[in-house]
Formats: sequence, C-alpha cells, structure tokens
Amino acid sequence: MDKQLLNAFETRLLDERKQLLARISAQRGGQVSRADVAAAHFSHSEESHAQTMSERDNEFAMNEHETAELAQLDAALARIRSGEYGTCTDCGVEIRAERLQAAPQALRCIDCQTRAEQHT
Repeated sequence: MDKQLLNAFETRLLDERKQLLARISAQRGGQVSRADVAAAHFSHSEESHAQTMSERDNEFAMNEHETAELAQLDAALARIRSGEYGTCTDCGVEIRAERLQAAPQALRCIDCQTRAEQHT
C-alpha cells in the first residue's frame, strides 16, 4: 500500500476514534462512567423495576459495543504502526482498498471474512 493511501486511512481511523470518544463522553454526561449512569437509574423510585433493569442493561450493552469498537480502531492503528495494516490476518494477502474504504478497521480480506462469518 502506498504511503499516501496509508496516511489517509490513518487519518480516518484517528478521526473515527476521536468521534467515538466524544460520543462516549457526551452520552455519559462528561466524565461519569456508564456504571454510575446505570446506578443513577436505581435512584428514581417512580420508575418500575423492569424499566430500571432495562435501562441498566441498555447502558451496559452500549458500553460493551463502544469498547469493542474502540479496540478495533486502536488495533488498526497499531497495525499501521507495525507495517501490517492492509494485510489479511488469515491468508496474508493485501486487503483491497475498496474494502478498507468501507471498513478501515478490517482484519481480513472479503473471502476470509466470509469464511469466518460462516463458522460463527
């Protein structure tokens, strides 16, 4: 992969990471953790127990999803630094630029990703 294209992917990954961190911060109300937000739901006695539990479960699910997304972005940035970015982790072929445009954090080429999804 040429240096200019690699720099473009790095910039995009860094922008996506920054946006994700901003969204996480905004949803948490700043520096408050999701656990604190979920705990705050318990302090509202006018809400039903089921509603409180549902809101808490949603908070934790969102946190897990965002944590996984952040880890994928960080792993892609680490692959850029190590010189492995754009190489399929399963078969070692170069991942097509079109695939990386669609999913810059992609670990696998289309064929290997398809096989991986069929086995899960």
